[in-house]
Amino acid sequence: MDHQADTNRTDLMTITRFVLNEQSKYPESRGDFTILLSHIVLGCKFVCSAVNKAGLAKLIGLAGETNVQGEEQKKLDVLSNEVFVKALISSGRTCLLVSEEVEEAIFVPSSHRGKYIVVFDPLDGSSNIDCGVSIGTIFGIYMVKNEAEVSLEDALQPGNQMLAAGYCMYGSSCTFVLSTENGVNGFTLDPSLGEFILTHPNIKIPSKGKIYSVNEGNARNWDEPTTKYVQMCKFPQDGSPPKSLRYIGSMVADIHRTLLYGGIFMYPADAKSPNGKLRLLYEVFPMSYLMEQAGGQAFTGKQRALDLIPKKIHERSPVFLGSYDDIEQMKELYAASKEDDA
Repeated sequence: MDHQADTNRTDLMTITRFVLNEQSKYPESRGDFTILLSHIVLGCKFVCSAVNKAGLAKLIGLAGETNVQGEEQKKLDVLSNEVFVKALISSGRTCLLVSEEVEEAIFVPSSHRGKYIVVFDPLDGSSNIDCGVSIGTIFGIYMVKNEAEVSLEDALQPGNQMLAAGYCMYGSSCTFVLSTENGVNGFTLDPSLGEFILTHPNIKIPSKGKIYSVNEGNARNWDEPTTKYVQMCKFPQDGSPPKSLRYIGSMVADIHRTLLYGGIFMYPADAKSPNGKLRLLYEVFPMSYLMEQAGGQAFTGKQRALDLIPKKIHERSPVFLGSYDDIEQMKELYAASKEDDA
């Protein structure tokens, strides 16, 4: 890489410019989506700054409350949630918000109401804050069916109705990954400019990967297909080398690696968590959307993840995300398991 040339580059594709270019392809567009996205980006910059200063600002540690999932809230969780709720409402383009940190859906006051619904996890992987592991924000965007009559049902749309999804990873660099139904693109924050610059255009996941990602501590509770798949990863029968295990325990970081390098990320249902552990609306759906847009697949063990219809805003679901061929192999194991049961 020519670092000197890179330093002198002046034709930078910022995320704002990128989204405006996309907007120009739709003459009927009024810029509402662009305004909404700019507020999400601002929220991510704010949280990135807070994460970087967490130790100094004493934001690490517990806030002394528990969220709707019964998990103890970190101070940064509370801050991040407030930042995104305020940013999304002040955009004037949202009508309904669903956050992992808030038990009830948030209905935007009519004076600030728009046509978009945003579901989000303001700070995913927050249990890793204290040890410096990458954490992130996950979000998905839907359109309301009727602006005049916003109801909770509007937030319970299947993932295949999603207009856009993305995540922002706060790690060694701050990376914003976005899809608006037209492929997946990654942007990296340049701190000197305060702008996200396009660094990973048109991300395509390899059709087959060399990595599997799963919490093996749950192995004794797994179902047969998951157990068989992991065994095949470790002891392949076709003469291929075994897959490498990589599990960070921060969904954003694990999915980011899977998108770039290929392989499979698994959070299956098991005897301990029969409905899975990950939240459907703001973890499974956005990541499944990104995975499919990048050429991969998302599978629940029974069906395509994006075809699920949520019944509750904090519903959970199992999920297998990753390279097309690797998910196909997992599907075959589940299909064979059903035949054996029959």
